[in-house]
Amino acid sequence: MDSKYKVLFQPISIGNCRIKNRFVMAPMGPMGLGDYEGGFNQRGIDYYTVRAKGGTGLLTTGVCFVDHSFEKMGMPSCPNVNYNPMQFVRTAREMTERVHAYDSKIFIQLTGGFGRVIPPSAMRNGITVAPSAVQNRWEDVLCRELTLEEIKNLVKSFGKAAVICKNAGFDGIQIHAVHEGYLIDQFAISLFNQRTDEYGGNLENRLRLAKEIVQEIKAQCGSDYPVTLRFSPKSFIKGLRDGALPGEDFEEKGRDLEEGMQAAKLLVEYGYDALDVDVGSYDSWWWSHPPMYQEKGLYRPYAKMVRDVVDVPVICAGRMDDPDMAAEAIEKGETDMIGLGRPLLADPEYVNKLRSGRMKSIRPCISCHEGCMGRMQKYMLVNCAVNPQAGRERAMALTPILEPKRVLIVGGGVSGCEAARVLALRGHKPVLFEKGGRLGGNLIPGGAPDFKNDDIALADWYEHTLDRLRVPVHFNAELTKGDVLGRDVDAVIIATGSVPKVFRFADDSSVYTAQQVLLKQVDPGQKIVIIGGGLVGCETALWLSQLGKNVTIVEAQDQLLALNGPICDANKEMLERLIPFHGIQTELNATASDYSGGVLSLDTPEGKKAITCDSLILSVGYAENADLYHELEFEVPEIYLIGDAKKVANIMYAIWDAYEVANHI
Repeated sequence: MDSKYKVLFQPISIGNCRIKNRFVMAPMGPMGLGDYEGGFNQRGIDYYTVRAKGGTGLLTTGVCFVDHSFEKMGMPSCPNVNYNPMQFVRTAREMTERVHAYDSKIFIQLTGGFGRVIPPSAMRNGITVAPSAVQNRWEDVLCRELTLEEIKNLVKSFGKAAVICKNAGFDGIQIHAVHEGYLIDQFAISLFNQRTDEYGGNLENRLRLAKEIVQEIKAQCGSDYPVTLRFSPKSFIKGLRDGALPGEDFEEKGRDLEEGMQAAKLLVEYGYDALDVDVGSYDSWWWSHPPMYQEKGLYRPYAKMVRDVVDVPVICAGRMDDPDMAAEAIEKGETDMIGLGRPLLADPEYVNKLRSGRMKSIRPCISCHEGCMGRMQKYMLVNCAVNPQAGRERAMALTPILEPKRVLIVGGGVSGCEAARVLALRGHKPVLFEKGGRLGGNLIPGGAPDFKNDDIALADWYEHTLDRLRVPVHFNAELTKGDVLGRDVDAVIIATGSVPKVFRFADDSSVYTAQQVLLKQVDPGQKIVIIGGGLVGCETALWLSQLGKNVTIVEAQDQLLALNGPICDANKEMLERLIPFHGIQTELNATASDYSGGVLSLDTPEGKKAITCDSLILSVGYAENADLYHELEFEVPEIYLIGDAKKVANIMYAIWDAYEVANHI
């Protein structure tokens, strides 16, 4: 290990809990990790244990409920400590004992609830609650105001739950949260709290719930039992459902930094033993769950502000996966501990690999949110796009083999690389042929913008991994049917990917694909029109605008990202707002009818329209390239079609499908 990283491996204490290094598994929703009785299921136990085995000093679970009286969520949902205490202890004790075997510590994150930030449709009774009758984040309904009795009972529920958690072996509690606009944070922010009793009004009254919770836990579990808090010193709220972008001038309607610093000092005074710092809210979700469009280490300045006014440890997450950045943040006194959330989904061995000098072996997170937040939103599951085993470690364990097979893989995109990796790990003998000069396929053009450089890092990781596994890779080799049939192999995997869709105009001399522009194979000029407002089109437009180009997007649908957009709202909403923020023009419900002499003719609801431009960039999707498979499917006994060649999708499904197939050959 490089000596500059040693600061990341110095022990630290939160209260009386000594932690072996400075790495914390940041809390992430444990969707799919709870059972029908409020405990952890086997997936949850394995999920946390694997990250302890990977060297992380402190694990923080995702949200676990203490109450089920006013938020009527169906089971199984997140674990719920008080739902069936005996079952909770039985399952959690197994988990904490396994975590402790690796000299890791584990705190459980307890929540008072979601309040206005959960859709009413997710509730069994269709009703959401809040401190006051305010608008729900997702639907045009008012939340029911919590009664004083419900608030008092909630505080008692925290104390009862904490005793159970301590008995289950948890080393401490994290309270969720004066953070991100969840229920306890809704009490703390005047925009959502218009109460006139002791829980509303001035800042101390609005923090009363957070104060009473920590005091109740300390009273029940002892003053030396560690209790930390997830804390957002700034909300970035312009208005209800309206968040600010980086660099935007706006009036803060949530918690501003002045109030945030006052709150930090009060919260420590109340008894919290550490503050886990981020910024943002559900109304500005791209701050709380930063996509690739946010810079790395975006919480560092806010963590430093908090650390300067409190005398307890501060934890900082937020795209902190660069170990140089992490070490620098510790050295500069910006934070005491480094939170890793999605990076530990992508690679649970991150900490051990860094400690043992194997940095190139760390599988990168690409901040896509497809496997984690996106699937939590849509399917109530926590997974990872680049790590098919995340959240299902036992179910997706590598399958032992009885006899090695020689497997020919055609295509070195992400699916071909993943298949080769899994086959080699299992003991098979894969050989890979790639028609281009490097591995990665669509990762390479996709990673051209600066904000997408983790796509390139993933391609580099595959190259390093296949080299380490000694998988033979042949570049600049485009195989034919005869080439494949002429090789002595037991199985064939076709991973030939996809090709950009194109259509013709009267003048094609300055009509390019997004892939050509991203790879800098052509110069698109200064004034550019992009046909297609899906993910590739919008990201290409954003990149070109950041390079100083004048860009217009033409989209046939009535909104951008209507087709093939991100499934996570944090990514989608931020990208939607970045388009106008960067001066990118849009023509919706519009189709191109002709392009000639630098003039694009459009059919719009208002009639014909003409736009002059230097070039036209086509971003209208990709088509499966499965010709070789169809030539071979009746000639090769064991043959598989995977990735975009099977069905054009995203990086996640290319990797997942490849893993599934390669793990069962």
